Amino acid sequence: MAQPRRRVTRAGQEPGPGFAELFAALPVAVLVVDPGSRIMHANAESETLLNLSERTMEGQPLASVLQRPDVDNPREDHGLSAFDTEILLARGGSVRVDYVETLIADHPGWRTITLHHAAATRRMGHSADRAAAARAAIGAAAMLAHEIKNPLSGIRGAAQLLSKAKGAVELTTLITTEVDRVAALIDRMQDFTDTRPLNLISENVYPLLDHARRVALAGFAQHVKIEERFDPSLPPAQLDRDSILQVVLNLLKNASEAMREQADARITLATAYRHGMAIAPAPGRPRRPLPIEICVIDNGPGAPPDIADHLFDPFISGKPEGQGLGLALVDKLVRDMGGIVQYAREGTPPMTVFRIMLPRGRA
Repeated sequence: MAQPRRRVTRAGQEPGPGFAELFAALPVAVLVVDPGSRIMHANAESETLLNLSERTMEGQPLASVLQRPDVDNPREDHGLSAFDTEILLARGGSVRVDYVETLIADHPGWRTITLHHAAATRRMGHSADRAAAARAAIGAAAMLAHEIKNPLSGIRGAAQLLSKAKGAVELTTLITTEVDRVAALIDRMQDFTDTRPLNLISENVYPLLDHARRVALAGFAQHVKIEERFDPSLPPAQLDRDSILQVVLNLLKNASEAMREQADARITLATAYRHGMAIAPAPGRPRRPLPIEICVIDNGPGAPPDIADHLFDPFISGKPEGQGLGLALVDKLVRDMGGIVQYAREGTPPMTVFRIMLPRGRA
């Protein structure tokens, strides 16, 4: 692989940043490793994270700096991903990171390794604290749904009786409308509190994604262009049909609403097979392979920065009229299918990405 160098420009043009400048400016720790597993480049973020200079790491075996994650049946001809994993450092100590190892196209054997220091559990909703908060919210929602819905039916009935009195129609219409609105919210809360096991089957995701796309385009996403970027060789996933449809429709609806006033609104439904992708469902539990990736990507503004790390918490919403149950339900349904869901802002220009990772089904 070529050494860092400046980009050659045409006469009269200002020289743009070369490889070295761009590589150094990346906001995540990145290592470039050659076919012999020697570190050839390390950017400034990796120096900070690993507490080693690039000069110290250059030319050294990767194993002399850090230990790769343990993954069942690793394959050298594919990448490797491990979220929220403990990486042991050769000089002692460890760091908790999202570890992503990617092959470099057209350079056989060369790899990039990115180390995201921010814990994946904060973005994906799978820490012990997040699980405890979700259980508490489920209990609170179940109690509220039970305690509130009974008196609501009495209030609505009384309003209907009052409507027969002279001059009371306008007020009673207001009462019944508001009661119906609260009842609809409680119905959503009851969806969130359903703890019955899902009917998990091995299923081809493409007919389900196509159905969700057609429903969206026929209704709430009429102003949005929905593109597809599918892996044609994707194997079946382990999922519940109704749940995955609800999850994808919810994410499509959120994306379309976020771009309601945007002229170039665009959503991409993407799939991929991620070899080596695995995550521990809880501290101390064995890692579980989750190779089936489904992404809902949009070119909208993304979540407000102050709530981005808490999007999947119950009752957190970036919408003025939102109740904060939609993404909490998405997280619950994906977890019930044995998977994880992640929010991120990726690419240039930045795109909003909701990434669902699911277990592979039986072929």
